[in-house]
Amino acid sequence: MRSEDSPRGWFALGTFEHGGLAFPGLVLEGGRVVDLSRTEVPGASVASFRSVRQILEGWEANRAALAAFARHGAADAHDLADLRVLPPVEPVQILQSGANYHRHVVDLIVAEARAGNPRMTPEEEAEVRRAGERLMDERAERGEPYLFLGSPTALCGPYDDVVLPAEGDQHDWELEFAAVIGRSGRHVPPERALDLVAGYTIANDITTRDLVYRPDLKAIGTDWLRSKNAPTFLPTGPYIVPKEFVGDTSGLRITLRLNGETMQDESASDMIFDVARLVSYASSRVLLRPGDLILTGSPAGNGSYWGRFLGEGDVMEGTVTGLGYQRNRCVRERLPEAAPGRVPDGSAT
Repeated sequence: MRSEDSPRGWFALGTFEHGGLAFPGLVLEGGRVVDLSRTEVPGASVASFRSVRQILEGWEANRAALAAFARHGAADAHDLADLRVLPPVEPVQILQSGANYHRHVVDLIVAEARAGNPRMTPEEEAEVRRAGERLMDERAERGEPYLFLGSPTALCGPYDDVVLPAEGDQHDWELEFAAVIGRSGRHVPPERALDLVAGYTIANDITTRDLVYRPDLKAIGTDWLRSKNAPTFLPTGPYIVPKEFVGDTSGLRITLRLNGETMQDESASDMIFDVARLVSYASSRVLLRPGDLILTGSPAGNGSYWGRFLGEGDVMEGTVTGLGYQRNRCVRERLPEAAPGRVPDGSAT
């Protein structure tokens, strides 16, 4: 649930379901969850909360009130094991960072060069890698982040099944951590950007690699809508951990195992642009609002690196230091036959 050196009064926020009803929950030490839609928290902005996003909209007052409440505990709480865990927040915007880990980007550069030259020698590959590393160092110094928008309808819970669409074959994992916005902001400099962040959560930004590039529109480039935004393609959670319990995010370890085998295992210190620069850049392009998610990018070790993609029955298990655990089983999409005049909706069995 938390590290042993976390401050007393640790808590997290999430969205949970019990008896068919969803509610915002305060996660306490020991795996207890307080239903904040039915519990009054002294000093909070409202008597009870409808959603986690509402909590974040008054984050400055609510953070202090929830921290005081967590220190005293609560007698009336659910066991976490008895609840279905939903995505922790319903964001208005999801901003996703691409190409933000040194080793990951250099691995992609080498893979593309190898694909164009199957007879590449080890010496040639080493030179390509060195050139890629120089390019990333230059980008970190003088470049800017690469962000794009994702659809909130891609969200699913941290333990839900991931439905692999019928279109495309190269479904790939991208475990990362996300910053959760707790204060509106526009044109915020990097030195003040973390003031906008309420906390952090885990996200697995699944991508269908063979749908990234449009063969009919090569000059346009990447098509993130069709390659990243299928329903369930963004397992998120289990909860939001306030930033004061996380500390320096460069120390976070991001690990993903596929069927028990480690695929990603990287430190966030390999990021090209840190959280402050990502948030600052995002605020220069859009108005950030409470509940928005900023995904910070995937480290090395994706399926495209291993030459192995997701299939039915695969199980992904992901952890990020201090942020919890995900476990998602992959199932194939089943397309039902449409009745006359009816468009089928995708489903899985």
